[in-house]
Amino acid sequence: MVCPSSGCMQAPWQPGGPDARLKTRAGERKPSIRDPFGNTQGLKPNQLRRIRKLGQRRVRPWQLISPELARSLCELSVEIGRQLGLLIDRRGRVEWTVVGNDQRLYLPDIGRMRGGRSHFRGLRFIHTHLRGESLSRDDLSDLALLRLDWVAAILAGPDGLAGRVLTAHLLPEGAQSPWRLDEHAGPHALDFDFLEAVSELEAEFARKAERPAEVEAGGVRALLVDVAARAAYGEDNLAEMAELARTAGVQVAGSVLQVRPKPDPRYLVGRGKLEELVLEALQKRAELIVLGRNLSPAQARAIAELTELKVLDRTQLILDIFAGRAHSRDGKLQVELAQLKYRLPRLTAEDSGLSRLVGGIGGRGPGETKLEIDRRRARDRITRLEREIDRLARRRAVRRSQRQRNRLPVVALVGYTNAGKSTLLNQLTRSQVCVEDKLFATLDPTSRRLRFPRDRQVILIDTVGFIRDLPVDLVNAFRATLEEMAHADLLLHVVDVSDPRVDAKMEAVQDTLATLDLARAPRLLILNKCDRLTDGQGPAIARRTGGVLASALQRIGFGEILGQAEQLLWQQGAAPKGAIFSDSYP
Repeated sequence: MVCPSSGCMQAPWQPGGPDARLKTRAGERKPSIRDPFGNTQGLKPNQLRRIRKLGQRRVRPWQLISPELARSLCELSVEIGRQLGLLIDRRGRVEWTVVGNDQRLYLPDIGRMRGGRSHFRGLRFIHTHLRGESLSRDDLSDLALLRLDWVAAILAGPDGLAGRVLTAHLLPEGAQSPWRLDEHAGPHALDFDFLEAVSELEAEFARKAERPAEVEAGGVRALLVDVAARAAYGEDNLAEMAELARTAGVQVAGSVLQVRPKPDPRYLVGRGKLEELVLEALQKRAELIVLGRNLSPAQARAIAELTELKVLDRTQLILDIFAGRAHSRDGKLQVELAQLKYRLPRLTAEDSGLSRLVGGIGGRGPGETKLEIDRRRARDRITRLEREIDRLARRRAVRRSQRQRNRLPVVALVGYTNAGKSTLLNQLTRSQVCVEDKLFATLDPTSRRLRFPRDRQVILIDTVGFIRDLPVDLVNAFRATLEEMAHADLLLHVVDVSDPRVDAKMEAVQDTLATLDLARAPRLLILNKCDRLTDGQGPAIARRTGGVLASALQRIGFGEILGQAEQLLWQQGAAPKGAIFSDSYP
C-alpha cells in the first residue's frame, strides 16, 4: 500500500503495538520516531523493548551496517518470525525500525524527496529475509520509487545468524538496468566505504542530469504512455500525443504502449506496469508521465498515491496548450473555465487538520474544511466565468446581427487541428494570420473578407481545430467560440489528405460537429496538402470522399473551391440561411 501524502509504501496496519501509543492529558499522541512501525500486534513487551533498542543503535557512517547490528537484527527477526528492517541515515543513526510479516514489510511515510533530480533520499534500508529469498520486486520498487541510497537484505539462518547479504543501488541513465545487484558472503564482507560510494553515485547522476542546450530548449522530458485494445490504434494515438507534447514544449524521452482488452479501472495500466513506467521514467530522466487516456478523478488519485512523478492525462496536456495560446479575453476565460471544470472533481482532502473552527451557538466544532472552501471558491469562480462568457457571447450576437444587416454570408473553416485552415485563410484573403506547424496554433476565431470572382463577398472565419475524444466539458467550455460555426451559411471542412489517419480524423470532426448539432450543416470538403500525395492517389480519394483537391501552400484548387462554394451559397439565385444579397450583387 502507498501513503497518499508522499507516495511511500505504507502498511495496511497502524504503527506501534499496544504500548507503543502513549496517553497524555491532551489525548493520544502519535508514535515517536523511535517506536517500531508496522506489524507489531501480538509481540511480547520484551520483544517490543528490544526492537526499540535497535532504533537506538548507531553504525559508523562509512559502514552499510555493522556485523554486530546485523546479528542482533537477525536474532530478533528469527525469534519473532517476522522480517525486521532499519532505515539508517548517512550519519549512521537509525531513523525507523520496521516490522513486517514472514514474507514482506512496508515502509512508513518517510517524507518528501530532497531537492534535485540527482540526489538520493539520504536513507539506506537494511532488512532481513527469513526464507533465503533474493531481493523482491517490492525491495527494488522501494529503491527506485523512494530513491533510497542503498537497499540490503540479510539472509537470516534458522539459528539467528546472519548469512549472505544481497544489496542493490540505482544506476544512472545509459545502464542496461535501473539498478545494480550484488551479493556478499556476510556482513563482515561489506568492506567498501558506503559514504564514498553513494557520493560517487550522486555525482554520476548529477553529470547525467546536466542537459545540453537542445534539451533545455525542448522543455521538460516526458514519457508517453497509452493503453489500447489494438496496437495500430495505440500507435496512432502515441503519434498524436507526441505532436501534442511538441506543441506544449515537452521533449519526448520515450513512449510505451500497453495492449490490453480494457484499461485497469484503478491505475489505467495496472499497478505493476505503472511501477515499471516510473522506473523507466527515472532511468530516462523523465520528469513527467503523460497518459494518452483521460483519467477519472479516482484514477488520478490512485496514480498520484503511487508515485512522486508528475502525471498528466491527455486533457491536461491539451488544456496546457490552450492556456499558452489563448490571447483574446474570450479565449482566456474559456480556458480558465475548462480548467476549473476539469479540476473541481479532482480536488481532494490532504489534511484533516485544516478545518476552520468557528465559535458561537450553532458554530462549535469543526467548521468548513480547506477542501470545502476550495471547492466552493471553484464553483463560485465557474459561475462568474459562465456569466462573463455569456455576456461576451451576447456582444458577438450583436456583431453577427450587424453582419446580417450588411447582407454578408458567413463561411467557417472547420477541421482537425493542424489541417492547414489558417494557411488556407491567408492564401484566400491575402492575410497574415499566424501560422505554425503545431497543433492548436489557432485558438481565437479570426474573421476576414473574401471576394468571389463575380464581385460577391463573404466573411471567412478561421476556427479552433478539433481533436478526437475531447471531453464534453471541454467542448462546452469552448461553445461560445464554436458558436460561430452554428451561424455560418457554409462550412469548409479542411482535411490533411496526406495524413495516413485521414479517415479517422474526418470521423472525429464529424462526431464533434454532431455534438454541436451541426451534422447536417451545408458543407464542402477540401482535401488540403494534395501536393504531398503520389501520382494517382489524389483523384481516387476525391472520388471516394466527394471532396476538392487543394494545396494552400501551392495555391492549387482555389478556383474549384470558390466555384463550388459560390454554387452552394447562391444556388438558383437564392441566398443561404440568414444571408441576403448585398447591393452590389447581380
